[in-house]
Amino acid sequence: MSAQRVFFCDVKMDLFETFPSTTLPLAERMRPQHLDEVIGQSHLLGAGKPLRLAFQARKLHSMIFWGPPGVGKTTLARLTAHAVDAEFIALSAVFSGVKEIRAAMEQAEHYRQQNKKTILFVDEIHRFNKSQQDALLPYTERGVITLLGATTENPSFEVNSALLSRAQVYVLQSLTDDELQQLLARAQQVAMPDLILDEVARTTLVAYADGDGRKLLNLVEQCATAAQAAGVHNIDAEFIHNALTLNQRRFDKGGEFFYDQISALHKSVRGSNPDAALYWLTRMLDGGADAKYLSRRIIRMAWEDIGLADPRAMQIANDAATTFERLGSPEGELALAQAVIYLAVAAKSNAGYVAYNQAKAFVKQDKSREVPVHLRNAPTKLMKELGYGHEYRYAHDEPNAYAAGENYFPEGMAAPNWYQPVPRGLEIKIAEKLAVLRKWDEEG
Repeated sequence: MSAQRVFFCDVKMDLFETFPSTTLPLAERMRPQHLDEVIGQSHLLGAGKPLRLAFQARKLHSMIFWGPPGVGKTTLARLTAHAVDAEFIALSAVFSGVKEIRAAMEQAEHYRQQNKKTILFVDEIHRFNKSQQDALLPYTERGVITLLGATTENPSFEVNSALLSRAQVYVLQSLTDDELQQLLARAQQVAMPDLILDEVARTTLVAYADGDGRKLLNLVEQCATAAQAAGVHNIDAEFIHNALTLNQRRFDKGGEFFYDQISALHKSVRGSNPDAALYWLTRMLDGGADAKYLSRRIIRMAWEDIGLADPRAMQIANDAATTFERLGSPEGELALAQAVIYLAVAAKSNAGYVAYNQAKAFVKQDKSREVPVHLRNAPTKLMKELGYGHEYRYAHDEPNAYAAGENYFPEGMAAPNWYQPVPRGLEIKIAEKLAVLRKWDEEG
């Protein structure tokens, strides 16, 4: 098979062209050149799996690779072009605009005239706006290009539906610790064959890579450089902690990963698991999430999932948010943590949440009903003459401060019974009271 050519806007290079090792990062030097060299993604590349079968059949179709950073999206795109003997045009949605897209399409048209297939790889395709994504449609439909997109964001939200319908979405997963250990062993042979890493050092590097293969290779490269500068041959965890810049865990403050974690936090509170709730809270704080945003979400959890079953939950959530505003980070984070614990162990009720949504849906589709005359305010003589407020029963003058049998709904509207207290927490007492009131209404 002939070596593939890569077209980066106005620059060509061989897909697997060899550069001096000193000029390329370790991650680029170790980029797999054959499918069997790829570590991870066994659910797609294992025997009988979708991408493996596509490679074996050498059948080309448009694809979107969706997954976290450093899991092989670009590598799979390049290997796909190599497998089907197609030209490879690469664009980065971060740096490319209409001019670059037009140039790429002209190059693809040129290849087509030579009876060559073209793969257009768009890295971070979610960063293309709607018009830029739409510009790719006619070329994809006519077969001028086969589109391969890579994204860390959910394509359902970030890729146009028209483009998405013409591509198969493949979900790539973070590398497991075992897979990262395999990659580390390969990297050690390339970057530091004369150095010895003890088991704790290897585990430390894998842990800080956090499922990101490229991050692991960058850490290995830093480690090799630091060891050479220090004249060290045996590397332990202490050396790694002292010599390397170990960043925070993988976290995206506005993307899919962010919303997955806030969802996990909310569901852990709803599921009454304080340890899980603490785990997700600290994961987000450790990753740099805005604690003020978390404060707002915690208050929302109190109202949505606890409600009147324990009104103290709302107060504690509000107090925690106020405390954080006064103390800031990290001191104020303790208040958020304790609020999350309380919410997780508190009695749960979504009765108020459900009732509100039902009332909102009813009003949205219902007609505009008049306020009953006896419930209307009568501040003027004319209003009183028109009967406003006539026969209204002042509850405080009634037995038990309750006007039994009184109607507070518009004429002709049946009582909807939206609010149904749950048999937990304070709502047990609320349900008992409502039952007594209904009994008085029947008697009245």
